[in-house]
Amino acid sequence: MNEWLFAAVILIAALIPLTVLCARAEPMEGLVGLELAGAIGSVVLLLIAEGTERQPFADLAIVAAILSFTGSAAYARFLERRL
Repeated sequence: MNEWLFAAVILIAALIPLTVLCARAEPMEGLVGLELAGAIGSVVLLLIAEGTERQPFADLAIVAAILSFTGSAAYARFLERRL
């Protein structure tokens, strides 16, 4: 295991508290945790791409970052209507 994959494992462990936050917080506060989880997930994919020297993971990380932002913006819009 190289340092890139080790950093990816550490960041994956950082997703555990965010999962708890998203599950237990109010929807708007949970949305902040969801945004951070999307950013961390994208960075994890980039670290895996560098650690395994495979380009498709980097492409997936870019797509995941864009979709994470778009999905969170849509979710915020629906929450705004509900409140």
